[in-house]
This record gives sequence, structure tokens and C-alpha cells, in this order.
Amino acid sequence: MQAALWVSKSGLSAQNTRLTTISNNLANVSTNGFKRDRAAFQDLLYQIDRQPGGQSSQNTELPSGLQLGTGVRVVATQKQFTEGSIEITEQPLDVAINGRGFLQVLNPDGSISYTRDGQFQINNAGQLVTSTGLTVEPAITIPDGTQSVTIGTDGVVGVVDASTGTRTEVGTIQLADFVNPSGLESQGGNLFRETAASGAATQGEAGQGGFGSLIQGAIEGSNVNVVEEMVNMIETQRAYEMNSKVISTVDQMLQYASQNL
Repeated sequence: MQAALWVSKSGLSAQNTRLTTISNNLANVSTNGFKRDRAAFQDLLYQIDRQPGGQSSQNTELPSGLQLGTGVRVVATQKQFTEGSIEITEQPLDVAINGRGFLQVLNPDGSISYTRDGQFQINNAGQLVTSTGLTVEPAITIPDGTQSVTIGTDGVVGVVDASTGTRTEVGTIQLADFVNPSGLESQGGNLFRETAASGAATQGEAGQGGFGSLIQGAIEGSNVNVVEEMVNMIETQRAYEMNSKVISTVDQMLQYASQNL
């Protein structure tokens, strides 16, 4: 009976971790470019009391044996990189990626991070930056006296001078992609970091070579489906209750044994 207690305990711990994942998804339902997490479960080691296929006699074998599981654990939280809904903002510096790819930003330590959040602004040096002040990589500077900014589907950034009306290209927003985006490390702040699991980043032009095209004046929202997360939360709650019921049942059995034997 003690084994049943520990098996149920592992179930409670796993469901609690899953609920944490679900709550994080729901908390970020309005976060630009957020990608939902999915908890992956794995059963623990088994106690093999009778080996399947073992000899039960000289001429017979065990068809199934006797194997007792020891519980469950959460082995991974996988990012789901499906596209979120595109929200039209009509802000000239907002950019959404329609398809695969990540925007690149430069960290203060010189490393590169990747994001799907294209809500850009301009800093005091005229550079295109994220909401937290990280500059777009490669750097793009908007000159003083600019009347309007255009960002093409291929990432080419053009400006129109307010005094002369002349259009000038000031840079190109390049995209990056990975063999395994789910292997990226989440940094917070809508940023991801390259890892050995994700593979090396491949840079390219938007709309070419499998990269998505850019949409100016739009933002990609979260890909969290509220209804699906609520259903998952109910399922998790019921699984937690059933594991709690097992612990309560074992406790009653132990109480009966202690009182009557």
C-alpha cells in the first residue's frame, strides 16, 4: 500500500506542473508573439516481479509477466510554434511575420536573441528598437525629418523625407529560422535564445527560401486558445482529484488495518 501512496504523489506533482504550464499560457493570452507550452508526461521505472516471456515451466512461458509502475513525471514543456492571430494596428513601425521565421535583436552583451514580437519603436538615436530598447539586428536607423516609414513584405525599410519628398532605403529587416524551434530557450521578455537543441540560426530574406513575409501595421498575437486551455485545466483538476482520492483510499485501508489487526 505504501507504493500506491508514492505513485499517487508523483501523479499529484505531475498534474501540478501541468497546471502551472496552463496558467502561464492563460496569463499570456494577450502577449505579442507568445507561443503556448504543452507539458509532456513519461511513466517512471517499473518493478519487474515476473519477466514477460520468462519460463513458467520447462515448456511454457509467461505471456505478460508482472510489472508494477512507480508513477509519472513531466519530462518536457514543448513550445507550440503555430501562428497566432494577426491584429491590424495601422502603426507604421509594427511588423508581423506571416509564416516561419524570427526577428533578430541585439542584447547588451552582444549576443543575438530572437522574437516574434514586432512592436517596434524608435529610440533617441533614431534606431529601430523593441519595447524594452533592444535594437533590431542588423541595425536600422530612421533619419531626422522623416515623413513616413514603409516596410515591404521582403523586409526592405524605406523612408520619405518630409522636405524633399525623396524616398530612401535605410536597411532591411532580416529573419532567422531554426531546424527545431521548439528547442529554443525562452528568456522572457518575448525573447528566445539559440541552443544546441534548436540548431544554428539560418538568416534569410523575408518571403524567400521558406521564410514568412512581413506585414506592416500589424502585430502577431498569442497562439493560446482560451477554450482549449480551460478544457485542459478541467481535465488536470479531475486528474488531481483522482490521485488525491487514491491517497485517501490508501489512508483508509491503513487505518482499517491498524484498528482491526
